[in-house]
Amino acid sequence: MSIPYFYQEGIYTAGAFSLNEETSKHCIQVLRMKVGEHLQLTDGKGGLHKAIVAREDKRHCEVTIVESAFQEKEGRKVSIGISLLKNASRLEWFLEKATEMGTSEIIPLLCDRTEKQHFRYDRMQNILIAAMLQSQQTWLPTLQQPTNAKEIITTSVYTQKLIAHCEEGVKQSLATLEINNNVQILIGPEGDFSSAEINLALQKGYLPTSLGNTRLRTETAGMVAAALLININLKK
Repeated sequence: MSIPYFYQEGIYTAGAFSLNEETSKHCIQVLRMKVGEHLQLTDGKGGLHKAIVAREDKRHCEVTIVESAFQEKEGRKVSIGISLLKNASRLEWFLEKATEMGTSEIIPLLCDRTEKQHFRYDRMQNILIAAMLQSQQTWLPTLQQPTNAKEIITTSVYTQKLIAHCEEGVKQSLATLEINNNVQILIGPEGDFSSAEINLALQKGYLPTSLGNTRLRTETAGMVAAALLININLKK
């Protein structure tokens, strides 16, 4: 049986400390863990800690760290800016899968043609945490607050900047590009980026990019981009 794996902010490596209420409930009430049983904790910043239950409490379970390690973030830093979607469940699907694959940063974009502006940050953050734990990772992607696409375009400091849009014109196939270790791609809404957004991106050094020969839904485009950017021509 595998050792239970949890996310915990503020991990203390000396002495006993209390887990948050949600994790405590899962340990004691759901898994019925007892004093002396082992679990693993990550802070989402590379830390991986082995701990034992020191006191059973379904609201404030106490644990003691017995071993700690730090895992470097592997692979390149991939940032995906993706428009908010009218159907929130489709965006949630993307967040889950992008996290499982190892995306470093996700930026919900407010574009000229974005139809829905509401974003439940806490819910979306919890989806990222659950996906990180399910995929047994120690790095939690940075989830930004929804930001105007033009602001992202004008302030991005990534060394390689890409934009996937549907307007006619010369585009580089993402599958054939040489990808840097620090890359950002922008994915537009159902109605695509506006011409003003595309022109601004080109002025700011974004390379127009093709994700294939078919027109993809926003969340599908985001998933294809994540898969390619994280894995193609990656130096081991």
